[in-house]
Amino acid sequence: MKLSEELIWRGFSAKTTIKNPEELDGRDNRQFYWGADPSADSLTIGNLAALMMCACFVRHGYRPYLLVGGATGQIGDPKENGERELKSLEEIEYNKSCIKKQVKRIMNSEDTVMLDNIDWFKNINYLDFLREIGKTFSMTQLLDRQFVQKRIGKGGSGISYAEFSYTLIQGYDFLHLYRQYGISLQLCGADQYGNCASGIHLIRCLENAEADVWSTPLVIDMASGRKFGKSEGNAIWLSSTPARRPDGTMSENYTSIFDFYQFWLNQPDSSVEYLLKIYTLYDKPTIEQLLADHAKAPEKRIAQKALAIGATTVVHGGKNAEKIANLTNRLFDKDLDFSAADIESFANLLPTAPLSVSLVDDLVTTGLAPSKSEARKLIKAGAITLNGKKILDDTKVVNAPALVKKGKNKFAIVC
Repeated sequence: MKLSEELIWRGFSAKTTIKNPEELDGRDNRQFYWGADPSADSLTIGNLAALMMCACFVRHGYRPYLLVGGATGQIGDPKENGERELKSLEEIEYNKSCIKKQVKRIMNSEDTVMLDNIDWFKNINYLDFLREIGKTFSMTQLLDRQFVQKRIGKGGSGISYAEFSYTLIQGYDFLHLYRQYGISLQLCGADQYGNCASGIHLIRCLENAEADVWSTPLVIDMASGRKFGKSEGNAIWLSSTPARRPDGTMSENYTSIFDFYQFWLNQPDSSVEYLLKIYTLYDKPTIEQLLADHAKAPEKRIAQKALAIGATTVVHGGKNAEKIANLTNRLFDKDLDFSAADIESFANLLPTAPLSVSLVDDLVTTGLAPSKSEARKLIKAGAITLNGKKILDDTKVVNAPALVKKGKNKFAIVC
């Protein structure tokens, strides 16, 4: 299957400057760049969809340049409904380091070039930027942008000069990468197309050359109709464990490997083909066979299981995917007879809390309860078990490795 065919088949095709997708198959300049701002200390499965598109290009011989926006992250990509809160420079540095690790692991390509736009913006003179870059844009062009119209129109929240200028900064990234590396193709999510177009404009005006943008649609949760992403409040994070931020607080931007796997396993039949193509590396014959087998016995959820294993393999590796699949089978077969060694081996798959701490604290630490008072209510209501045994004592201290279960399908480890 050619690149153009695979992009269309997997659904990685939205607005683009490329008139005929087959142009990508014979393109002489086989380089591209994709960028992400460090707005959080983890990417989400919304970002992962774009990375899977990037991986598709890599499989077909393109070299990836992946940019983490240390400069653009100091401003923040404008939202349609209001200003972003500025992040501290320390938080931005920390977020960058986290995101770079995730991108490298997912792309898994020795040819990947990691970049940071602070490396060129830190030396740019403001007046020089206005003279070279600002002078090429008319206010009419900028005011016509959809996000600007929503922010300054009737009932809008207004927009700061900093966020208004964001598209010029991102556009300059494309210009710089064209000049420095000869990159003439940018990949992005459909919501970034306007900012990418600014780069095309600059390359055309200042270099008298042509460049292209290829975008992929935003992935939609079929059940809710909302996109997958942190701004929608339904984020599934690529990070699997909480980490301590520079300010000493613990990050909440994580999804345990168990919950990550369960997310895909619980997708409805109406979504599974769509998601298999985007979030797994299965080829066309394999997916077609999976769907055919699923149609014969939908109650076995063959397609959902394949999706869960495939997506978990991409983000957390094949060994963890196999382990979590086996653990899931045992948990939902009501087999809770685990040895201490078994339980300790699950520690990187499930939310984990330390031994010799009250069960109430363990429930809060693992996210099974939002507060100590709620944890006590759950215990007294008989909703919590340790190794299959119901616990009603809210003063219980867990002194040995244990599997904690809340309700029917929420689990954690104390070890």
